[in-house]
Amino acid sequence: MQESQIRKIIKNVASRKMDAGEAMKELKFLPFEDLSFAKLDHHRALRKGFPEVVFCQNKTTKQVAAIVKKLAERNSQVLATRATEEMFNEARKHFKNAQYNEISKTMIINKNKKLKKGRIIVLSAGTSDMPVAEEAAVVAEAMGSHVERIYDVGVAGLHRLLSSKEKIDDANVLVVVAGMDGVLPSVVSGIFGKPIIAVPTSVGYGASFKGIAPLLTMLNSCSPGVVVVNIDNGFGAGYFASLVNK
Repeated sequence: MQESQIRKIIKNVASRKMDAGEAMKELKFLPFEDLSFAKLDHHRALRKGFPEVVFCQNKTTKQVAAIVKKLAERNSQVLATRATEEMFNEARKHFKNAQYNEISKTMIINKNKKLKKGRIIVLSAGTSDMPVAEEAAVVAEAMGSHVERIYDVGVAGLHRLLSSKEKIDDANVLVVVAGMDGVLPSVVSGIFGKPIIAVPTSVGYGASFKGIAPLLTMLNSCSPGVVVVNIDNGFGAGYFASLVNK
């Protein structure tokens, strides 16, 4: 439930458009609602400014559908990550405005489109890093940020990155996604004086150890201004980037 909804309930009680019983019915499921298999945090939007996000991995399609339906009753927007097409198709039976991004595996139900603000740029070292980069981009957009994407600009061909230097320099914050050697965030930080959120991916051959090698490279960056999220955590990067952007 959003702050605006609670304010509306309070005003309706004060103006006697709604009695105390009706107000209590509206507020009944704050701060959480127990579905037995999940406890939905309806208080999240009040505390954090954005509703609880559904992490769909290892959940059943029925569980995801039930969670999404309940969250949509009390929020103007619902975001789900690591969703399958089957989950999306089930949600679309109830919400015709549901949208699915096949690359990032994200699902959004958006009742009120808001004007995007600020500017975040998401860069990926390679095309193989796009699923994680897209997750970051979609999450930041859902949180109200204007996002631009610049993909496949890794250090194996640095001229590709430099061709977008004016655009990158105009951003408020940069999300830099890379697997393999994980060098790109340090290079970007050395060129541009912007806050950088580095995202290591599990893309790479054996010695990348499923993302541990790029994670360590990013954590050991010699260029200041780089913070690092977990391996393949596009969600965390997009969320934090939006907070910085605001």
